[in-house]
Amino acid sequence: MFDVSDLHVAVGGAEIIKGLTLSVPAGETHAIMGPNGSGKSTLAYALSGRDGYEVTRGSATLSGVDLLALEPEARAAAGLFLSFQYPVEIPGLSAIAFLKAALNAQRKARGLEPMPAPELLKLLRAKADALKIEQEMLKRPLNVGFSGGEKKRFEALQLAVLEPKFAILDETDSGLDIDALKIVAASVNAARAPERALLVITHYQRLLDYIKPDRVHVLAKGRIAASGGPELALELEREGYEKYLRAA
Repeated sequence: MFDVSDLHVAVGGAEIIKGLTLSVPAGETHAIMGPNGSGKSTLAYALSGRDGYEVTRGSATLSGVDLLALEPEARAAAGLFLSFQYPVEIPGLSAIAFLKAALNAQRKARGLEPMPAPELLKLLRAKADALKIEQEMLKRPLNVGFSGGEKKRFEALQLAVLEPKFAILDETDSGLDIDALKIVAASVNAARAPERALLVITHYQRLLDYIKPDRVHVLAKGRIAASGGPELALELEREGYEKYLRAA
């Protein structure tokens, strides 16, 4: 489903991703772990099309579609979703208006009519309740005044509402207490489906206690230094990244 081959990405003229190759089949959840500065967020931003992240070589496809040839909004319409490590605040735009605009923009790109307002509100209420998000929160400006846990739960709500083909979750456990972590992890697990793939980016094994990956990849100095099953995350927890940094 999702394939990256020999990807090179530069930021400000410095090469950060240095020949990364990765495949995530439909129906699977993969995790990328790595030390600070290894290129985890750079990979996520480059795939989403963020300005300033220049792909200098390589390819990235989703269900055969060349993502790198598309503008960011077209990548989203093709089924790519990115949950940000640090979600942005948008004063003046309510959370519910944001979700409505995002969902209907994707429906339009797929040749569907906008979702009727009553059906949309019913959908949002059901998804928000599952994440313990109060209805009043949906009326507030997007992420403005939200706690770290509230921001991450709202990212999980976007995932549940938009139902992308491929979701990249960039350190979705950052800033979460244990109760919020369990809620967000449960929402991610609920998003698993035979037609969907997930890529979880994290520093710590604790998230993988709740989101069980099919494969774990170690990113070191811009390359995949090792891949394995869930036991690899436990090894990293015990031994750290030093041997992979030396090898890279």
